[in-house]
Amino acid sequence: MAYPRFLCAALCATCLTFPLNAGESCIEDAIIVFDGSGSMSEMGFNDLDEPRIFEARRALRRAIPDIAPFRRLGLVIYGPGPEEACHNIDLRFAPQANAAPRLLAEVEALRPSGDTPLTAAVGRAAAALGAPSEPGTVVLVTDGKETCGGAPCQLAAELAADAPGLTVHVIGFKVRGEYFSWGSQGGSDYTETTTIAQCLADQTGGKYVSTETVDELVAALQDTLGCKLIGGLRVGPLPRG
Repeated sequence: MAYPRFLCAALCATCLTFPLNAGESCIEDAIIVFDGSGSMSEMGFNDLDEPRIFEARRALRRAIPDIAPFRRLGLVIYGPGPEEACHNIDLRFAPQANAAPRLLAEVEALRPSGDTPLTAAVGRAAAALGAPSEPGTVVLVTDGKETCGGAPCQLAAELAADAPGLTVHVIGFKVRGEYFSWGSQGGSDYTETTTIAQCLADQTGGKYVSTETVDELVAALQDTLGCKLIGGLRVGPLPRG
């Protein structure tokens, strides 16, 4: 189909005007690894006015509907479940098109409980994406703890060596230190830390983003899962049979 000369010129000018954003290309499938452990329901200390899960849900409701039309998304949740505490890692669904309704429904129904096998959960997501032979993107959303004896930095080294096409981004959400004390003025003192899982991002070419608010979590999800923009147009995923 032939396009008018002025339209071609306008499109070319637009492509030159708008740079690519910092997000991934959308050609690769992605899996969100979501922290559903008991700590996501904590409140009343460590400067948490409400459970982390409430704000995380609001952030997902804002971010995912704009991402899902352009990238196949899957979901792994760790924490709650019928198995022994550290074995509750559930691949809720593999990457699929237009996954927003299902993903949001799964997180809305989630009742946080259990321990935090985040290392094994990232490994499960990597395998579901086809690692080590297939490329993919894992986005881990966590409050920072690993309570099941996993070694995230060892996994990071293995993924970096054996699965060069896999990128792991880590979003730390309201990460807090292990120790809590009362300040001299009656307020709370806490030590903010980066999550132990940061090395998963550092060693696989991903990003580590520390977030405290809903707005920051939305921005982090958009940055790690969003598509490249050319002239304001998203680069969509490749067709799949």
